[in-house]
Amino acid sequence: MALGGYANKLARVNLTNRTVTYEPINEEWARKYIGGRGLGVRYVLENGPKVDPLGPDNLLCFMNGPLTGSRANMSGRMAIVTKSPLTGTVTDSHHGGWSAARLRWAGFDGLLIEGKASSPVYLYVENGQVTIEDASDVWGKGVHETIRTMQERYGDEKNLSVIAIGQGGENLVRFASWINEDDRASGRGGTGAVGGSKLLKAIVIKSKTNWPQPASDEFDVARKNALGVIMAEGSFTEPRKGGLSVYGTNILTNITSGIGGMPTYNSKLTSFGERAETLSAEYVNEHYLVNNPTCHACPVACKKEVEVEYMGQKLRMESVEYEPAWSFGAHCGNDNLPAVAWMIDQCNDLGIDAIEMGNCLATYMEICENGWSTYEHLEWGDHEKMVELVEKTGLRQGVGDILAEGVRRIAEHFGHPEVGMHVRGQSIPAYDPRGLKGMGLGYATSNRGACHLRGYSPASELGVIGWKTDPLDWETKPELLKVLQDLHAFSDSLDLCKFSAFVEDADLYAQQYATMVGIDNFTADDVLKTGERIWNLERYYNYLALGEEAGADTLPRRFLEEPSTMKGSEGHVCELDKMLPLYYELRGWKNGLPTEEKLRELEIIA
Repeated sequence: MALGGYANKLARVNLTNRTVTYEPINEEWARKYIGGRGLGVRYVLENGPKVDPLGPDNLLCFMNGPLTGSRANMSGRMAIVTKSPLTGTVTDSHHGGWSAARLRWAGFDGLLIEGKASSPVYLYVENGQVTIEDASDVWGKGVHETIRTMQERYGDEKNLSVIAIGQGGENLVRFASWINEDDRASGRGGTGAVGGSKLLKAIVIKSKTNWPQPASDEFDVARKNALGVIMAEGSFTEPRKGGLSVYGTNILTNITSGIGGMPTYNSKLTSFGERAETLSAEYVNEHYLVNNPTCHACPVACKKEVEVEYMGQKLRMESVEYEPAWSFGAHCGNDNLPAVAWMIDQCNDLGIDAIEMGNCLATYMEICENGWSTYEHLEWGDHEKMVELVEKTGLRQGVGDILAEGVRRIAEHFGHPEVGMHVRGQSIPAYDPRGLKGMGLGYATSNRGACHLRGYSPASELGVIGWKTDPLDWETKPELLKVLQDLHAFSDSLDLCKFSAFVEDADLYAQQYATMVGIDNFTADDVLKTGERIWNLERYYNYLALGEEAGADTLPRRFLEEPSTMKGSEGHVCELDKMLPLYYELRGWKNGLPTEEKLRELEIIA
């Protein structure tokens, strides 16, 4: 392989016949789609878009990028790519921590997993080899116990990473997750259910530090340039001083609630008012914070380890992140922070997406409020009952069996699809499109279902990045969102932490990528063009999988027709009908889908 930086080695694991083979990366694909998210989607497309997401033919990819495990800052991310059992679209879900770096140090750019085992198994990765091992003793166990078991089995905890599913993945909860190192989740899209369908319990990786070697001596200059903006005085990422470093992601709670941009009571309201304070990062830091751990090569340390007491039991966990704190908090009418922390840890142990789980509870609360359920009743803010239903969901017991299907299917089951706050079957995160208009367009056009991370427009709308826009102005959002979607598609393929985009721009990404792999004259324009190619590849996959439905970019009716009644966004709806035509024009799409001309221009098809 002519490109530097890569290990140039993938392990293809066939669980059906229990074989492992090794192959180089397709260099043409690497040049077009980089790694991580982009390259993973290309392999999933090659596997075929018509597969059953929970069938043995679905391909499950654990993918690194060319910067993963390097000295590049914020380079500790791994992409898990597959066809989603929640949405039927292609999906990628990323986690931080140390497992991505260790997979690269163990000699791999990725694992391509196909088939289905005849009994529970896990994969053991060390020194460029992958073996298939018996997991019968940990099947049925939670993530935390599974990790402890593997640490006892292999020792050397300092150099060991475990990525595991819990009972949620085993029971095919449609939003089950892979959990890395107890608390770092590849949360969205149901990738853990794909693992469960294959009877794959865990990936265990053992490796000491083995830095990837860049192709150019200029890489260190590029790395230091990027580090300079991360560390810059007054930046959002400044270590121990910037908002992200001091407070973590939950710094957004008071901000979004204060401007009427926080979905509350299943999005009936757009603010949690004064009750938001007890869920906020400021409150957490004052009352519960005990440690600030970090991921590989990250000086920011946005993770916030807390200690709480709930129902007479003490719990130490990381982290009370913004999204799950909102989903179990304001969205459910609950302001009990220890209960929120408890449920986040429940989700991590069961291996289910905390964002989707909170949405499921909020949906069911509105269903109960209106008398549409004959199952057990759930009141707004009843955190003890919420804890009980989280457990039942992971185990598919009682009404939990319905909740395990995700928001769209819950709402349809009870005959009221209008109360399901989702796009393409994936529930919304913690931004209300009536108060943050860019997110409305972002949810509607996201290729993996409702998602804030595909094009993080709140960074602009809340003034975190230099490109500041008015959160209530819809006219600026199509251009903003396209740029951010393309930029994030590239950074997800490197694979760098999303928060790097708060301070790094396309030029800095281009410098780090070009000097690592050894490509001359790779520019910011090339970054955005590559991101555009990846974005269109995903949309093309979805079209092949779902037909015209793939272009059905819409939002729950509530955001389009029910004006906000809260301060900051009062009287506003989301003007999606005005934004979409402008967005499609910028993309060169027709009816929400790439034209054949666009696919040829981007070299996706010949």
